[in-house]
Amino acid sequence: MKNDEALALYDQQMRRQMPADGPTARVERAGRVVRQVGEPHDWCGVVWSDLDADSADAEIEAQLRHFADTGHEFEWKHYAHDRPADLAERLLAAGFTAEPAESLMVAEIRDLPTEVVLPEGVHLLPVTDGHGVDLLVDVHEQVFGTDGSRIGNRVRSQLAESPDTLSVVLAMAGDQPVCGARIDFTPGTDFAGLWGGGTLPAWRGKGIYRALVAHRAALAAARGYRFLQVDASDQSSPILARLGFATLSTTTPYLYRYR
Repeated sequence: MKNDEALALYDQQMRRQMPADGPTARVERAGRVVRQVGEPHDWCGVVWSDLDADSADAEIEAQLRHFADTGHEFEWKHYAHDRPADLAERLLAAGFTAEPAESLMVAEIRDLPTEVVLPEGVHLLPVTDGHGVDLLVDVHEQVFGTDGSRIGNRVRSQLAESPDTLSVVLAMAGDQPVCGARIDFTPGTDFAGLWGGGTLPAWRGKGIYRALVAHRAALAAARGYRFLQVDASDQSSPILARLGFATLSTTTPYLYRYR
C-alpha cells in the first residue's frame, strides 16, 4: 500500500472512527471533532477534527469548555496534515502547550522481521500481574524521567477488564527490567499500536528494542492485523526506519492544563 493510502486508512480507522482505547474510556463525536473522555488514568483529548479557518477557533473554545466541566487536563492530538494549516498556532494562542513532536510511522506486518534475537543474559517476561506492572512503571520512569503512574493504572485496568486488547512485555537482565513495551490491539481495525520500548542507557545498542518490535509484530500477525503503528521519538524512528517502517506524518501533543 502507498503511504498516502495508508495515511487515509489510519485517519479513517484510528481517528475518525476511533474506538475507546480502554475499558473506562468512551469516544464522543461532537460537532466537528472526535474526542475521548474517561477516568483520570485514561487518555483524554481530541483525536480528530474537521475544521477550516472559519470554524477552528470556535471549536477550540467549545472543547475548552467541555473539558473544563470534566476537571481533566486534556490533549489535542495534532497531525501535520490537519487543517486549517495554522491549527497548531491557534492551539498555542488558546493556551495549549506543545509537547515534543513524534513521527507517525507505519509498516505492513508481513514485511517485518518476527524472529526475536536477544543479547546473552536477557530474556522476555510477559506482564500479567501487579508486580509486573510495577516493574514496567519503574523502567519507564528510569528511561523517560517522567511519572509512570498513569501508564501503570491504565495497564492494570486493561489487564483486569479487557486483557485481550493488549500485551505487555519486559526485557529482563536477571531480575532487572531493562526495557518495557506494550502493544495495543484495536478491535475492528487493521492497526495494532506499539508503545513504550524505552531501554536503559547501559543496555542500548544491543538489539533489545528491535527484538521487542519483532516479538510484538509476531503477536499482531497471529491475530490477523495488517499494520503496526508507532508514534516514534527521534531515538526510535531511525531503528524503525531500518526495519521497514515509513513515516506518514508528524504528530504533536498539545496539552491544556486547567489551573
